[in-house]
Amino acid sequence: MNKVRKFDLKALAAAVVIFAVLQGLMVAEVIGPFWELNLVLIGINIILASSLNMINGFTGQFSIGHAGFLAVGAYVGAVMTVKLGFSFPLAIVAGTIAAGILGFLIGLPTLRLDGDYLAIATLGLGEIIRICILNIEYIGGASGLMGIPRMTNFTITFWLMIAVLFFIKNFKNSAHGRACLAIRENEIAADTMGIDTTKYKVMAFTLGASFAGTAGVLFSHYFFIAHPASFTFMRSFDILTMVVLGGLGSLTGSITGAILLTFISAALADFPEWRMIIYSLAMIILMLYRPQGLFGNKELSEKVFNSLKGGKKDD
Repeated sequence: MNKVRKFDLKALAAAVVIFAVLQGLMVAEVIGPFWELNLVLIGINIILASSLNMINGFTGQFSIGHAGFLAVGAYVGAVMTVKLGFSFPLAIVAGTIAAGILGFLIGLPTLRLDGDYLAIATLGLGEIIRICILNIEYIGGASGLMGIPRMTNFTITFWLMIAVLFFIKNFKNSAHGRACLAIRENEIAADTMGIDTTKYKVMAFTLGASFAGTAGVLFSHYFFIAHPASFTFMRSFDILTMVVLGGLGSLTGSITGAILLTFISAALADFPEWRMIIYSLAMIILMLYRPQGLFGNKELSEKVFNSLKGGKKDD
């Protein structure tokens, strides 16, 4: 436990240094508004990818409706601030809880399914959420909910992202997380050993949905609008791509995948006709040569750095 705590403290210290450097560069205007926007988007995408990894990577399920929970968080948070006049922190809490409750209600019946059937069910549920939003005039309907104040900034996004990552890391290393990993490896064997597989699948699904709701609140309060077009199947596919690129079951992989794909999208913003082609080719090459993703299910840990140091000494 002491080693784990020391590594956590080192990781937190590294996060402080990264934040200070990026914040300093933004204040000095070395990082302009465009890349500042993308840094905020990276933080949101890391929350989304790591939360989906709890479902797809840690527990071995196959959900492709994550954009639905992102939408719930975005709209509930916006209603809290725009319609009801509550504070932004309360909106974050409300969006997180609302998405979590919906994830729990959806997870109970659907997580009895497996494989392709679960994927189809979550895809359909994600679309149901979007269609429902389209037909609710109170939240703008097809026009979207506009006039949302920009309360999200880099500081809030960064530290919420760090909090979510630490929570997911600790969950993975807990008894609950080990039960989820056991289900991923062999659900029948886990059930035989007395693990309540439905309970832990619903738990992971609910937590993943909750954090997607958190990302939704940050998203709508940065881009001034919550619009149904932002939460289509393609958005769910983008999040899934980040997880697969980094590696299913790897939190480090989720971070890396989110950063890489966000930067690729930003760098190719001036070439929209080439963006999806390059994006698709990169995924095909990855699946051919490294189908398990960049990190597989491994994490970047202190052991890795120690082994690198040892290798240098040997050289």
